[in-house]
Amino acid sequence: MGRGFTIAVSGKGGVGKTVVAAHLIKRFSQQGSVLAIDADPDSNLAESLGVTVDITISELRDVVSTASARSELAKAKAKYFERALHEAIKEFPHFDLLSVGYSEGPGCYCPHNHIIRKVIDSRANSYDFVVIDCHAGLEHLNRRTTRDVDIMLVVSDPTVKALTTIKRIQALSEKLLIRFGAILVVVNKITDQAKPLLEKAAQEIGISIMAYIPYDPQVAEFDIMGKPVTELPADSPFSVAMDEICDKVMSHLDAIVRAKPAS
Repeated sequence: MGRGFTIAVSGKGGVGKTVVAAHLIKRFSQQGSVLAIDADPDSNLAESLGVTVDITISELRDVVSTASARSELAKAKAKYFERALHEAIKEFPHFDLLSVGYSEGPGCYCPHNHIIRKVIDSRANSYDFVVIDCHAGLEHLNRRTTRDVDIMLVVSDPTVKALTTIKRIQALSEKLLIRFGAILVVVNKITDQAKPLLEKAAQEIGISIMAYIPYDPQVAEFDIMGKPVTELPADSPFSVAMDEICDKVMSHLDAIVRAKPAS
């Protein structure tokens, strides 16, 4: 398999997007080096992985946000910002993690986004996998703070309303400048009773569902106790389903490699 695959995980709040991203990171780290990027302002990826981060991009960005763009102070701060961004990628035994932090607000951070993108892209090339836990609205992708995406994994809960949100995400992805190799849909917290109803609704809306994750009360229990979901038992319904999803994602990545013309 080639190097430098990018997998973005998206979905509206509360669907289990971050726990899915955490399990992808856990599985991919068993097959190669992983850069995990927490691009959700809620910044829960570190907790789901059982680690802590010292600083976020947003906190670093605030250091340079008040200086005039043409001032010498701004230029000096921008250089500090770029250097500090590299240092903000925290290294752990099985993966590295970069947290974007809270949203930008009304100010213009275009020069800083350029630096963020440059740092992420330059560092990402040294990893086998880059996994991005995205904001639900894809703002970070829309602002070009990341590179092209090999797979967009959209996580949904088992409701028709959530499927409608997926259609919106698919439509938005077509308007972005970023290329997507594949957009795959996963439905989380599904029950045996709801599955046939949701499959019918998805067919009517025009959505293809790649995989289902069964409702697993242990996920909520771990969340309440503050335990990282990556420590769920390997035979738990969630873990078993995630293993199958990871295998399917890897198959799609293999297909992307085979589809690339020989150099």
